[in-house]
Amino acid sequence: MSSPSTTVNLAVIGAGAIGIAQLRDLKAHASARVVALAETSAERGPAVAAQWGVPEWVPDYRTLLARADVDAVTIALPNHLHAPIALEALRAGKHVLLEKPMATNASDATELMHEATTRGLKLMVGQNARFAPEVQTARRLIAEGALGEVYHAKTAWTRRAGIPRIGSWFTQKKFAGGGSCYDIGVHGLDRCLHLMGEFDVVSVSGQTYSKLGPLGQGAGTWGHGDIDPTAVFDVDDLAVALLKLRSGRSVLLESSWAAHQEDADFNGTQLFGTAGGLIFPPLRLFRPGKYGYSREQVEATPDFVNPNRMAHFVDVVLGRVESYVPLAESVAVQRILDAIYASAATGREVRLDG
Repeated sequence: MSSPSTTVNLAVIGAGAIGIAQLRDLKAHASARVVALAETSAERGPAVAAQWGVPEWVPDYRTLLARADVDAVTIALPNHLHAPIALEALRAGKHVLLEKPMATNASDATELMHEATTRGLKLMVGQNARFAPEVQTARRLIAEGALGEVYHAKTAWTRRAGIPRIGSWFTQKKFAGGGSCYDIGVHGLDRCLHLMGEFDVVSVSGQTYSKLGPLGQGAGTWGHGDIDPTAVFDVDDLAVALLKLRSGRSVLLESSWAAHQEDADFNGTQLFGTAGGLIFPPLRLFRPGKYGYSREQVEATPDFVNPNRMAHFVDVVLGRVESYVPLAESVAVQRILDAIYASAATGREVRLDG
């Protein structure tokens, strides 16, 4: 690294909607210098590079991995490419910011963790939900004992009509690995376990559904990927799971891209404790008080972590802070995702405690 104490030279791999969001967020950090962009589309690549002031566009990401002046890469690609390209980047000596899901199976996720640890490189999964001010505030309230002993939680991200472009890679299992649970359910899952301070799940009972997507219903507008009108919709558009933690606590997880529900989009978590409970959004506390039951809306403010996950990653690479997304937790999330789909496929509870 040319100036390890002051600057990180980054290359962004992928110029879709997430890649553009990464570029935007990296611009907010004075020590981040995006030196190149990799994108296979000869139209989108140069256009995005010009829009965000990136000095070079290349069609092949391997060109960037071979460059000595690239310290770190960020990966914003379809799910099936996450693990193999992250592994190549680590073996090329680059720090890596990887979008969720970490991989499409726990074995690949574990290999990534081993590679990064062995090589002394920074690898972080962009679990952006835990960076939200509401989550940081809720975590502080829990640590202060406002809820007492937290013993159960419900967490969800459900959309009425939010399938990311039917016929795109999102709706094909061979590219996405999974559907709503992989795409948005993972945010609710990671956020909830982060708040509970426990990722040690011992059993999972899951069920997945593919009901509206195959009918062409519930389509959203997300993403810039190509559409294949002949592609079979073979991922879940709704998923549910019951998780039991080693501590004896429990979590109900729900995700949907498309469902006939009242809210167009609900993305929140509810925690139940012996002294009170909380739910967001917006962040509200519920607990008994001297003059009856108290319902209090709490202002959400960032605690000690920069809400900009890309800026946080740059600080991690520079050695200024420890990663707010420990690798072991990301691998645990991948194991849980695997278990949800395995349980849905077999109709049986899946044990994760050996």
